Amino acid sequence: MEKVVITVAKTDRGYSAICDLLEGWVVAVTGDFRELEKEVKESIDTFIEWAKEDGDEYPPIFHEEYELQYRFNVQSLLCFYNKIFSKAALEHMTGINQKQLSHYACGRSVPRKETAEKIVNALHELGRELLVIAV
Repeated sequence: MEKVVITVAKTDRGYSAICDLLEGWVVAVTGDFRELEKEVKESIDTFIEWAKEDGDEYPPIFHEEYELQYRFNVQSLLCFYNKIFSKAALEHMTGINQKQLSHYACGRSVPRKETAEKIVNALHELGRELLVIAV
C-alpha cells in the first residue's frame, strides 16, 4: 500500500495540513488533530470523487488503496502530545531542557535538524518499548 504524506502544522486555534501531491489542497480545522485527520480523509475522498466526475487528472497513487502518513513539524508534534507528556518527561527522554522544549512548542524558536531528529527518535524509541508490553 502506497503512503501519502500529509504535512501538519499547528495554527493559533487548531491544525492545518497540506499534501504536496495535491496542488493547492489545504485543510484547516479549529480543534484537535483527531478532527484534522477526519477532515483530511473526507477532503481527499471528495477531491478524488470530483476529479473523476469532471474527468480531471489526479495523482495515480489515488487509483489504488493508500495510507495517510502524517508528518508533524516539531511545534505541532509537541503541542499534540502536550497533554500526554510533561516537559519534564520529554526532557528525560530527549536530553533537551524543558525551557528549550517550551520554546519549540510555542514557536519562539525552531530546532536544528539534529535536535528535531533527537525528539522524534526518542518518541520512536518509546513506541518500540511500548510495543513489547503484554498483559
